[in-house]
Amino acid sequence: MAGEVVQGVDPGTFSASMTARITPEQTGEHTFSLCSAGLCRLYVDGREAIDNWTRQERGQTYFGFGSAEATAPVYMEAGREYDLRVEYSSQGAAMLNAFRLGHLPPVPDDAIERAVDLAAQSDAALLFIGLNGDWESEGHDRNDMELTGRQNELVSRVAAANPRTVVMLQTGSPVAMPWLDVVPSVLQAWYPGQECGNAIADVLFGAANPSGKLPQTFPVRLEDNPAFINYPGENGRVRYGEGVSVGYRYYDKKKVEPLFPFGHGLSYTSYSYGEPRLSADAIGPDETLIVEVDVTNTGRRAGPEVVQLYVRDAEANVFRPEKELKGFARVVLEPGQTSTATMTLDRSSLAYWDDARHTWVAEAGDFDVLVGCSSGDIRGRAAFRLTETATFGGPETRRADLGIDTSLRELLADDAARAVLERRLPGYAESPQLGMAMGFTLSQIAALAPEQFPEDTLQAISEDLASLSNGDN
Repeated sequence: MAGEVVQGVDPGTFSASMTARITPEQTGEHTFSLCSAGLCRLYVDGREAIDNWTRQERGQTYFGFGSAEATAPVYMEAGREYDLRVEYSSQGAAMLNAFRLGHLPPVPDDAIERAVDLAAQSDAALLFIGLNGDWESEGHDRNDMELTGRQNELVSRVAAANPRTVVMLQTGSPVAMPWLDVVPSVLQAWYPGQECGNAIADVLFGAANPSGKLPQTFPVRLEDNPAFINYPGENGRVRYGEGVSVGYRYYDKKKVEPLFPFGHGLSYTSYSYGEPRLSADAIGPDETLIVEVDVTNTGRRAGPEVVQLYVRDAEANVFRPEKELKGFARVVLEPGQTSTATMTLDRSSLAYWDDARHTWVAEAGDFDVLVGCSSGDIRGRAAFRLTETATFGGPETRRADLGIDTSLRELLADDAARAVLERRLPGYAESPQLGMAMGFTLSQIAALAPEQFPEDTLQAISEDLASLSNGDN
């Protein structure tokens, strides 16, 4: 792509016109997409295809600073060369200056039928499905748990044609799997990077024994999620109504069966657990408890197992989950081998945060130790007692001075500091596109968008904030 950047008329903005050429390999309706932090247009052979300039909608791209993705179909002939031109202006951009152009070639109408026919003629079918950065990202949340397009239909129909169908799922979050009962195997591969293909091949052909454990609960449906009622909230605010009942703790308390529990993970071998052994029946607040459990590889392959240790407070003065993960240990075993997994508990493993006293509290009383291979598969239990209540820890109460190295959120929460920003940067504090900038400091924002924060303006803000801290205003 070639182009020229031209300085804009308005201070702190610039415009750019960038061109490229594309020669499609398929005749048909091609889909182009465009999103931006700022204003953007796409022209194909001199004709406007996408107007993300006068009809722009706010979206979640670019960490909440960008627009919603605009799409348009363009009929193109194979082998013919087409000119693409993108016009961009940083006008309206709160912090980032960026745009993203996407292209999707035509998908044959019989694509699924061809996959089904091929699966029916094969010994086994391998389906690689999932999502990517177009659908989920660190900077925004998905609105549902569904796989995009017709992927669910693809899996169901291929599995019906070949019962030996293996699904390789690449997502960064849980997804609904309505076809789970008709496929014998699902491999959750996440987004492992450039060695993804080699890693998956090693697992499929048995060169590596998959032994990972899920770091989160996979619900059956979106409505089962602990935050379903409270998210996304109203008027820009989210109420964290689930409190300490996040993840597996919620599913335990509500007795909701998940699709896959936290800590779940299968292997090419199997393991049996002995009963957990405790170093003492009772401990004091300054003592530790050693938990041991024997694990045996009962299968025919060597492999690692991750033993998980949960603790339950039998009776507490505050609401506590049914169980809480407090430790884990990894053991690597040959077929038939037994090894001991050892984990340690102390007062911090038993404590809860008392938000009235602003301190950690480990209450005297009875506790249960639960050992298993997931939060939903507990293999053994034992009990002990904490003899005395202990309180410890807590935050420092000293208030930090306000300055350009203070987060934007803290500055806007302080009336005097907010007034400084409104005086030096009129309208900036009210910008609807600030989004995730709330966690950035002014100096960090200035480094990312220097055209919006000239050095003299940043220095003036710094001096004004310093005068607030010194009590001059």
